[in-house]
Amino acid sequence: MTPKPGLRIGIDVGGTFTDLVALRPDGSVLLEKTPTTPADQSDGVMAGLQRLAEAEGLESAQALLAATESIVHGTTTGDNTMIQMTGAPTGLIVTHGFRDEIELRRCYKEDIWDPSYPAPEPIAKRRVRLEVAERMTAEGEVDTPLDEDAVRHAAQRLRKFGVTSIAVVFLHSYLNATHELRARELILEEYPDVELISLSHEVYPKPPEFERTSTTLVNAYVGPPIVRYLGRLESRLRDAGYERELLIATSAGGVATPAAIGRRAVATIGSGPTGGVVAAARAATEAGLGDVVSVDMGGTSYDVCLIRDHRPELKSDWNWRHRYCISVPMVDIHAVGAGGGSIARVEAGALHVGPESAGSEPGPVCYGRGGTEPTVTDADLVLGRLDPAGFWGGRAALDADSAHVALERLGKELGLDAEDAALAVARIVDAHMTDAIRRVLSLAGADPRRLDLCAFGGMGGVHATTQAATLDMLHVLLPRAASGFSALGLVSADHVVDATRSALSNWREVDLSRINALADDLEATARSELSAAGVPDARVRLEWVLNLVYPGQTFDNAILLPRTAGSPISMDDVQACVDEFHRRNEEARLIEARSQEPMVRGVRLIATGEVDQPARVSLEPSTKAAESIGRRRVHTGDAAHDTPVYDGETLRPGPPIAGPAIVQYPFTTLVLRPGDAATVLASGDVLVEIG
Repeated sequence: MTPKPGLRIGIDVGGTFTDLVALRPDGSVLLEKTPTTPADQSDGVMAGLQRLAEAEGLESAQALLAATESIVHGTTTGDNTMIQMTGAPTGLIVTHGFRDEIELRRCYKEDIWDPSYPAPEPIAKRRVRLEVAERMTAEGEVDTPLDEDAVRHAAQRLRKFGVTSIAVVFLHSYLNATHELRARELILEEYPDVELISLSHEVYPKPPEFERTSTTLVNAYVGPPIVRYLGRLESRLRDAGYERELLIATSAGGVATPAAIGRRAVATIGSGPTGGVVAAARAATEAGLGDVVSVDMGGTSYDVCLIRDHRPELKSDWNWRHRYCISVPMVDIHAVGAGGGSIARVEAGALHVGPESAGSEPGPVCYGRGGTEPTVTDADLVLGRLDPAGFWGGRAALDADSAHVALERLGKELGLDAEDAALAVARIVDAHMTDAIRRVLSLAGADPRRLDLCAFGGMGGVHATTQAATLDMLHVLLPRAASGFSALGLVSADHVVDATRSALSNWREVDLSRINALADDLEATARSELSAAGVPDARVRLEWVLNLVYPGQTFDNAILLPRTAGSPISMDDVQACVDEFHRRNEEARLIEARSQEPMVRGVRLIATGEVDQPARVSLEPSTKAAESIGRRRVHTGDAAHDTPVYDGETLRPGPPIAGPAIVQYPFTTLVLRPGDAATVLASGDVLVEIG
């Protein structure tokens, strides 16, 4: 078969499965899934491309890649590195007096009620955090010249300690980077084979100091593993005939080239789940829903995000991931260790589920790959919610007998039979996931009774109706491509470049020429990055933001600049931002503070490159009730039922399906409880009214 040009491929590497989506030139979508290979994730990616080629009717991955226009890859390498603390041996060179700032953490503690709560494992121990004499003023002027001999000595010392990646964080370098740039030159002279040098003004070019130090240190720690992985993947793609630039998804929903990620690898942390949230926002809008909570239940984690006004919140400063502050723009996603692979165990007479996961190797007991500890997937299989013969599109059979034996063994410790043990496992993991939703909504001041749930991921539909009922939500939306939704979001999301340049002054004394020069530099950089991603200038949309604070405030307040396209930023634009800044403060705090003069902290650009979207599916409606393809005994949480099973691929808009019922897809399952009613939308997505 001759391949058709213009395919776009999205790849999301999860803890258990690697999801791949091909977006065809006509806007239709093809979904595939393959087990993740933890030892080298590129093995799983290449295996997935081969499966995608076969599903497209091509003889090889080479033929598929020859027809591929772009590949967007969301990688979990950075997250896995932080979770397992397996990053590069990392050192830190700082301005004299700031050696221990990373330990102080702004006095932030995850559990303020536990005085014995341990500090996080240090990325750089104190012996490899070294001070050098240098100082820039808050105006960017040299106060203390750089001690070049001290930098050379620090590089030599770090080399002897086995450090392979070095973070350099000098005071106020975001205003004047000459000392950091010179330090890089000196380090390379003394240590030419160092893997990575991370300069804070390149990673996070703005104050405050702690956030910049923490972010730069994390970047230095995760950078080498990410660069090595991307190098292997790029090499294998080239060998398979892919000649275009591999695009890497960022945590802000944008994309970057591997070269850019090499300098700012920290921007990939959390990038995989971001694609699913973007796709969920679009699916909810097309379904006519308002504000929703998106939940992504895969094999390892459960990711929750509140979507308001059809878009998720983007946080740029106070992001804590893996116990470190990472101040890069991130979609605000809360993750807990709950998924299909979460391991159930008894400790001190109590049943615990997760956060440890069986992953893809060895996987749940029912996979037959050597797993011996029962998981959530094993429990759902024993409860009849999963089809033993239909797993992974029918390519693999689940071993129900082994799962039953594992749950029976677990139940003996609790005085339960296998089914009751499975039910207990399901209820506990449901409680963990429901609590994660409650936490997100309580922090946002949102009422779940006024929200709907958009569930995706391979296991999302299995547990979503139970969670929605517990929270008194009205609807659950299960997208047709739910099992590969993050990959679909990566390939269909508009590309975003979100960058900032710093300039400090009272707003009345702002240097407009400097602000405009910074803005021009931001625009040129953003257009260059988007061009590398294949976005023409005509499809780039720019939003300009002025960062303002009251004197003494720590974090920027981003105010949209009313800038006319093609014209410079004017004093009238700054005045309008200041007025809006005061108005927001009064609205939020009910305090008038117009006597205070705000400070300008810099200018920010959000550049969006619009990409072609999947074709909108419009299924022909049917007046006939859907016909089941069989029945099986299913425990839906309240009781066991003789339950009809439907093939989700053949369902069309028509009369609702009444629960209890099972709707099966090649890579996911929807469980309907008694009283639930599922309606197939024209898009093929399923909207469930919770009984």
